[in-house]
Amino acid sequence: MNTGRREVQPPEGPADVPTGLDPLAAVRRADDPPTDVYLTGTVFLDIIFTGLDSAPVRGTESWARGMGSSPGGVANMATALARLGLRTSLAAAFGDDMYGEYCWEALEQGEGIDLALSRKVPGWHSPVTVSMAYEGERTMVSHGHEAPPPEDAFDGAHAPGCPPPTRACVASLVPGRREGWLGCAAGRGSRIFADVGWDDSGRWDPTDLVDLEHCEAFLPNAEEAMRYTRTDCPRAAARRLADLVTLAVVTLGSEGAYAVDARTGESAEVPAIVVEALDPTGAGDVFVAGFVTGTLADWPLADRLSFAGLSAALSVQEFGGSLSAPGWAEIAAWWRRVRACDTGATAGLRRQYGFLDAVLPEPGVGLGATGAADLARPSDSAPLARAVPTIGFRRPA
Repeated sequence: MNTGRREVQPPEGPADVPTGLDPLAAVRRADDPPTDVYLTGTVFLDIIFTGLDSAPVRGTESWARGMGSSPGGVANMATALARLGLRTSLAAAFGDDMYGEYCWEALEQGEGIDLALSRKVPGWHSPVTVSMAYEGERTMVSHGHEAPPPEDAFDGAHAPGCPPPTRACVASLVPGRREGWLGCAAGRGSRIFADVGWDDSGRWDPTDLVDLEHCEAFLPNAEEAMRYTRTDCPRAAARRLADLVTLAVVTLGSEGAYAVDARTGESAEVPAIVVEALDPTGAGDVFVAGFVTGTLADWPLADRLSFAGLSAALSVQEFGGSLSAPGWAEIAAWWRRVRACDTGATAGLRRQYGFLDAVLPEPGVGLGATGAADLARPSDSAPLARAVPTIGFRRPA
């Protein structure tokens, strides 16, 4: 009998399909923690409009040529990490509604993200963001309510207790707020990677970033970095931030990224990859995920920056925030195209990304989740889930 209830169906992409490559295979040890990366935050349902010729005009109706729905918020980072082959654990509150059910299934079943530390909150509706992409940028409108903290929250924060042992944690710092779980995780040996949002107070005081002391890497954008350091140059800002953290990474937008390693004194700068951007939503999260992957794999600093930039560049050519993140198949396909195009225009890319030859399998050979090489069988490969206009269709009666 058809009850009229919508069957929530995440976009196609079975969870048991392996990522195809384990970037940490060379550094894994028998006594490693079972989780590579832990993160916590708010999951939104994102509705993205693309194909707008300009910003909506007051008092008029605008029609978009494209639309997609996908999990958003902290799901952007979690999905990007999981698609790069990192064992990802997410602690988040999910709404007790259709949107929340869709997001849970899309992340757990579609992306293979461990949600054992997440929870569904009865009577709490999912936060929603509407993102409109136009002129290479996006404008967002969001609505939601703070989820009640779990009973076992750590120091009153929203993370459920001190996270289990993990290689790394990813966090978004909030000026003036201390997250107790970050210090706990760092004390257990987890490597902390953090970015930061806009400081609505206008203070831009680095002492307000009280959890920065626990961070190994801090990854602000150029504007944020310059405001926190009172400098007018993002590279100078990165050098000053290196007095506070081991790795200071500043994204430079269309110019690429710059980083300073305070431990070795090394600095590196890489150019951005020029692409036609469809939707920049979540690109910053994908950049961080790429940098985390390269760092945990012990790649050279410049290679980490390059890989992060490539991951972000591939993501903006899709739309949908979390579901725009690339996997290893997309990265390998891009590298094959660059190598096949033996022209001066791609010579710089071939030099910059030559390290991928040592990371990716030879053409015709795939790497399973265990790192074992097998002959690639196209029929076994499943395309990544991408944002679609609806969260699911009602099944036929």
